[in-house]
Amino acid sequence: MSIIGTYIIVQVGDLVQVWGNLPYMTGTMFLLFTNLALGTKALNAMWKKKVIQDMLAESYRELAGERRTKGLQIVKSCDNETTSQLCLYFGLSMITISGWAASAEKNQLPLRAWYPYNTSKTPAYQLTYAHQCIAVLLAAYINICLDTLVTSLVSMCRCRLRLLGLSLETLCDGLDIADDGRLTAASDRTVGVRLRHCVVCHQALLAQTKLLQKCFSMSLLAQFSVSMLIICVSAYQLAFEATSLVRVISMVTYLAVMMLQVFIYCYQGNQLVEESEAVATAAYMCPWYTCSIPVRRSLLMVMSRTRLSTQLTAGGFTQLSLATFMAIIKASYSFFTVLKQVEEK
Repeated sequence: MSIIGTYIIVQVGDLVQVWGNLPYMTGTMFLLFTNLALGTKALNAMWKKKVIQDMLAESYRELAGERRTKGLQIVKSCDNETTSQLCLYFGLSMITISGWAASAEKNQLPLRAWYPYNTSKTPAYQLTYAHQCIAVLLAAYINICLDTLVTSLVSMCRCRLRLLGLSLETLCDGLDIADDGRLTAASDRTVGVRLRHCVVCHQALLAQTKLLQKCFSMSLLAQFSVSMLIICVSAYQLAFEATSLVRVISMVTYLAVMMLQVFIYCYQGNQLVEESEAVATAAYMCPWYTCSIPVRRSLLMVMSRTRLSTQLTAGGFTQLSLATFMAIIKASYSFFTVLKQVEEK
């Protein structure tokens, strides 16, 4: 955090010096805004450390205790999905950083920044070059970890919702049925016990979703607000300021990383809504017609309650969904159009 904090300071210093020069400003702003958003997320994660650890422990206990074949397949599916997103995120970030480091011209730094000394002379140049590369690399690692932390917590909730749906769908499995096609009295009581367990699990999931909202809502709002500017400024840099092929490739991957960062949040939030709504359908899929009237009433109440979708928002202003992702991209394009018009004038 000290290395990254120092880098933020030299970027702010450069932004002050070049204020009014649009090409130079965008050359500093696209990474400065990323680091500022990173600082906000890191401080928030440290502040909410105990709550986050408790959420991780609770989710891990339930997922690690799964023994059903279909349940294990659901857990593995969610794990593979988050792992794939992490690998893609990490790979694009490393390509971007390598491209920036390799695109530096002789005696020039990879990225714009202000230092209170002459950075073109030896050994100041080599030390400053190393500081920039290390700071950007550390910032990328921390950013990836913090984003993956939040999206993995959401994915865990999604996984638990799917397991809950599986429990409701198999509510009457392995139970005895009488000659009249109804469950026996003992089996009916077993269904009641299973249903109560499902209700407890659903309440725990709702409580964890509220904690997720409380812990990350404001940091998500800051991330989304900054992401619109970052994507816009990165596109401007790519269109007007990138000269060498290596620089163009690195800026393309950086733009892809910034879009992927927002997409992962929105995708996980969108899937959380869809899978929470699917719980009611799963409850209907069980053979409820073999249960007693009291159990049917209880099951109907569960279905009514689970039809209310579980959702996350960024600061209470916008829901995490694919529609929000498209809105951010459209807003970024609008900002880019304004910058382009200013440049042409």
